[in-house]
Amino acid sequence: MTRRPLALLIALLPLAASAQVIYKCTDASGGTVISNARVEKNCKAIVSASENPQPAPVKPRAGATANPSPAGFPRVQEDTQKARDGDRRHILEQELAGEQRNLQQAKKELAEQEAARTPPDRLVAYRERVGQHERNIQAIQKELAVSR
Repeated sequence: MTRRPLALLIALLPLAASAQVIYKCTDASGGTVISNARVEKNCKAIVSASENPQPAPVKPRAGATANPSPAGFPRVQEDTQKARDGDRRHILEQELAGEQRNLQQAKKELAEQEAARTPPDRLVAYRERVGQHERNIQAIQKELAVSR
């Protein structure tokens, strides 16, 4: 009993694009009728399409951001933000200097171990430390480039 109305609904779905409204009606015997016209008073609209089903594209306003802040969102003054950016840049420069010192120390320790003819399997940890400091320096330099 439920397959028939379902099959009818599926068959009529492509018509929804051309019809304004699709109605689902129940007749006196309890049968279901799906139509694009209201057959009886007890019909319910199940699909309603507008003349233009796709909304017109919204043109962004001049100067509008991609993700505007919601109303009441706290704003930071421009001079305050510049001060924060300056602090961030200063911190990154300090971290960069520290990583460069750590890299020099790690290279020195690696050179000492190589001069002492340390077995290659024990040199791996020293080489990894040098590589880690080099990657840290690259990451900090990248952050500094973005913040300028």
